[in-house]
Amino acid sequence: MSDALNPVAASHSFNLESVFVQARTYYRFHDRPVADDLLKTIYDIVRMGPTSNNGCPMRIVFAKSAEAKARLVPGVKPKNVEKVLNAPVTAIFGFDMAFYEHFDKLAPHAVANASNYVKDTDLKFRAAFRNGTLQAAYFLMVTRAFGLQCGPMSGFYHDIVDQEFFAGSEIKSNFIMTIGYGDPESVRPRGYRYAFDEVCSII
Repeated sequence: MSDALNPVAASHSFNLESVFVQARTYYRFHDRPVADDLLKTIYDIVRMGPTSNNGCPMRIVFAKSAEAKARLVPGVKPKNVEKVLNAPVTAIFGFDMAFYEHFDKLAPHAVANASNYVKDTDLKFRAAFRNGTLQAAYFLMVTRAFGLQCGPMSGFYHDIVDQEFFAGSEIKSNFIMTIGYGDPESVRPRGYRYAFDEVCSII
């Protein structure tokens, strides 16, 4: 990948300690805006990550303005409302159930596969949800690599959010995530993580 497609190469190093080991979930953020250009740069890197058949089903709405947050709040569970209102950005991650309709542009080699998704609703959902979630995870990690902190959450009402932000489409909400420059005082003690031998096997 050229530097033109990989803005991180010029000014950032991907530090596993900061992105995985030291990184935490943040519940409050400093009153410092997140630039639109930074969100665009993060996306330009994330979009290069792999998805099956290059389907790229992730869709994102970035709620930054007071008006956008006001639209989102009715769909957020009460314990998370303050988090959304106080965060510089809340990303609404969705996945497009009609991702296969764009195979002519994204995956010419797989155009013939589109009919399989039309016929099999379960296959279509699993592909859209799995790959949309994978892309959203890429977004979280790249966001951390740029020195921002994140607060992913599932505490919201999918039907309300879908109607408000994705009405008239086949996009379904996946999860929401606050983004900003985190207040370290809001971080909880780290929870236990399974050791390799507890959850993995090599056969």
